[in-house]
Amino acid sequence: MNSTLMDLKILLPFQIFAEKKDVSRIVAETREGSVGLLPHRLDCVAALEPGILTYEIGEEGETYVAVDEGILVKTGQNVLVSVRNAIVGTDLSQLREAVESEFLAVDETEEKIRSVMAKLETGLIRRLAEFQHG
Repeated sequence: MNSTLMDLKILLPFQIFAEKKDVSRIVAETREGSVGLLPHRLDCVAALEPGILTYEIGEEGETYVAVDEGILVKTGQNVLVSVRNAIVGTDLSQLREAVESEFLAVDETEEKIRSVMAKLETGLIRRLAEFQHG
């Protein structure tokens, strides 16, 4: 292993999506904006937003991966990305559309479900309180 390069592993909930060696550069989207990783960067942890993760390997050049929300952890030369879903591709506009249609749509659905659940819980608590005082 070349100590001046990184090893990247992208994990999904039930499988390893990708394992890449000799990665020279990684760019990911976080809540605070884009973050770039070079091999000698200090160790870090970042919460990832749905977006495009880019990594570069020597002569292969840049590879683009649409990723859902998750977490990125850099320890030494190892970079671990754990996300709910990922799609690899070469066309950035298609990947950006995938992020918007698949990953952000899921977030909206989950938000609606949370809202309905909160209303149900509030109603249940109110009824229990009425029952106890009735």
